[in-house]
Order: sequence, then C-alpha cells, then structure tokens
Amino acid sequence: MRSIRAAAVGAVTLSLALAATACGGGSSSGGGSNDSPKELTYWASNQGASVEVDKKVLQPELDKFEKETGIKVKLEVVPWSDLLNRILTATTSGQGPDVLNIGNTWSASLQATGALLPWDAKNFEKIGGKDRFVDSALGSTGVQGQDPAAVPLYSMAYALYYNKQMFADAGITKPPATWDELVEVGKKISKDGKWGLGAEGSNLSNNIHQVFVLAKQHGADFFTADGKPDFTSDGAVAAVKQYVDLMAKDKVVAPGNAEYAQNQSLSDFAKGKTAMVLWQTASATFKTMGMKDDEWGVAPAPVPSGTPGAGRATNSMVAGINMAVFKNSDNLDGATKFVKFMTSDAEQKLLNKAYGSIPPVKAAQSDPAFNTQATAVLRETLATSAAALPQVPDESQFETAVGTAVKELFADAANGREVTTESVREKLAKAQQQMPNK
Repeated sequence: MRSIRAAAVGAVTLSLALAATACGGGSSSGGGSNDSPKELTYWASNQGASVEVDKKVLQPELDKFEKETGIKVKLEVVPWSDLLNRILTATTSGQGPDVLNIGNTWSASLQATGALLPWDAKNFEKIGGKDRFVDSALGSTGVQGQDPAAVPLYSMAYALYYNKQMFADAGITKPPATWDELVEVGKKISKDGKWGLGAEGSNLSNNIHQVFVLAKQHGADFFTADGKPDFTSDGAVAAVKQYVDLMAKDKVVAPGNAEYAQNQSLSDFAKGKTAMVLWQTASATFKTMGMKDDEWGVAPAPVPSGTPGAGRATNSMVAGINMAVFKNSDNLDGATKFVKFMTSDAEQKLLNKAYGSIPPVKAAQSDPAFNTQATAVLRETLATSAAALPQVPDESQFETAVGTAVKELFADAANGREVTTESVREKLAKAQQQMPNK
C-alpha cells in the first residue's frame, strides 16, 4: 500500500452507513449472479514503478487465463492515490469491478461495508483451501472471528535499503541496526546536497506504516483492545515525534521530502541523492529506475536496540495486497476462478518474482527465488518481527486522519516550525476527533 487521499474519511464513513448496491453489473437485488459468464472486470493496484509496468506484467497472465477458461478480463491498474476512494465509491454507487486488489490494512474497513464476498470455508475450498496460505498473510484479511473479506495475493514487509557506494564514500562499513545508528549514519552523509534517509511525507499510508511500527517499539498502539482510537497516548505521541524528528531535529531527511507521495524517495535513492530508504519490496522498482542489484544492499529495518523480533522489537507492519470479489458481481463463478488462477502456485511465483514481493502461498514461497538478497530479509521479517495493523472497521479512517496529521507535521518541519511533543499531541487529538468511534 502507498497513499490515500484525505477525502477518504467522508467516503469511508458514508460507505459504512450505506448498504452496498450492485457492483460489477450485478443483479439489482444485491445477490450477485452468473449473468455474464464470459467477462470480468479487474482493478489491479499499482505495484510496479508505473501503471504501464503493471500492464506489461499482468496482461500476458490475463490472456493466459482467457485461453484456459474463455473468460476475458478487462484490466484497469488504479494508482494508490485513487484506489481507496474508487473502491468506496463502488461500494455505494453500484459501479465497480468484479474483482479488485485492496491494501491488506483496509480489509476490515471494507468488510464492514458488506460489499465484499465473504471467504467462508466453501469459497476457500474452490481455490484449494485456506491452509494453502501463510498465517501472517491471513491475519490481515478482515476482523478476527469473521470469514475473511479477501484472499492474500502479494506479501511484503519493510526493510532498510542502502546505497553501497554512498556508504563507502562516507566510511560506513555496515548498515545501521538501531535508530541511533541510523541517525548517526544519516548525519555523516547529509551534506553537499546529499541526504541520509528518504521519506514520503505526503504519503498518508506510508506515514501510518512507519509510525505504527514506532508505536510498537514504544510499547503503544493507536487503538485500545476493544477497537477504540487511542491516538494521544505517550507512546503514540513519541512515535510520531521520533519519525518527524528525522527531518525536524536530526536533519537526515531533506525538507523537500515533506511533499513526496509518489515514490520520489525511491527515485532519489536510485539517483544517488539519498543513501537510505525504508520501503516495502523495492528491488523491482530500483531495477526499473536503472539501478543495478549490486549497487544497493538491504537490511532489517531499525529497532531501538538489539535485534528485530516481537513486541517492542517489531520492525515492520505486515504489508501486502489482498484480492477481493464484489459479492454482487454478475460473474461470481468466473471471479472465483480468477482468484484461484492468480493464487495458484505457478502464478504466485511468477507475479511475486516480477514485483519483488513474497508469495503468501506456502508452496510458492519455498521457491529459491524468494531467498535472494532482495527477498530474504523481507521473508524473515514477515516470519519473525512484523505485526498486522489493527483489523478494525475504523482502520481506513485512522490511516487518513493520523496520516494527514503526520503529513502536516512534516510540512511544519520543512518550513522551519518547531515540532514539539505538545504540537504532536495536538495534531493527534484533532485526528482522533475525526474518528467515528472516538
């Protein structure tokens, strides 16, 4: 997942208040059908360096599916800046696809709309069974105790990517393992137009991913055990301040990064302007941007001290993409066949290799291709030190409200305004007031 527009707050609230109408040309009774058995519409999320890259990856596979089944799939790759709003509009307007990709952190929120097909035991059986998927991926498919709202498609985790030449030029021999080390390394590099760390200060979901992990490291969460927002706890405030301070106080992130929201930090990294970036599954994008594999290294994302693990040593959220079906589709059988195809062992290997992600399907994950420099750290992180974002209905509003608060704090830092504990708490209190379950 990458970015979400602020307008999603109202759209999510609306979607939770209204029952979903027919999607994908489904029946007006809201029950779904097989009235159009020879075609499907599919909204894919933008996983590669551009929409055009995704089309080149996906279209041959859709053609393969059509040859096997006789079902033509109409593809639209939707940028992350538009995806959530497009989905929410579809849940209320009745104008949407049959099958779509969703950020896994949205699963519970979209599940609450009632628009998505529940993946009960019967539906899972149609695609080979639930036990084909790894547990960490299944943990971000909807509210615990309910049938999942989606099926895992791509699994990802955050890691620290670093430019080997920039490290060597600064006399740095190994990647930082802790935040203190990262700041120390970043300060050595941040001079003469070069910067230590890249960030995407206007990318709301990326902001959330970073501060969620930091909150875990501070022993806090952004929700209580019963699902209510808890944005102003000392740990949550400290997490947000620590992240923004990388620009405001530590001066290892360029002020211009406050406006980044569309992978500009990856472009800066590939061009040698920035020495480090915290990102999920970046290797394929680096290659597209002209960077050779031996020019960068990858290490676990930093922890406060020691080594990554559970609890305060959490160093990533469980990132990934899920595949969902609108339950009002007019080709339910075809949609299920398409999900089965996309999550088959062969397609999982092919697609996840193309995107540098990790297959959430057990048999595909064992392929040696997912134990390379680009993927070994991600795989280990998912297995040992990643935590799922709260699977609560208000999660999408949380991403927008708190993500925007972090964006505004980055803007303050970029413009030389002091970022204090009090100003952070004030922004987070304002964000909490926007939540429906405040």
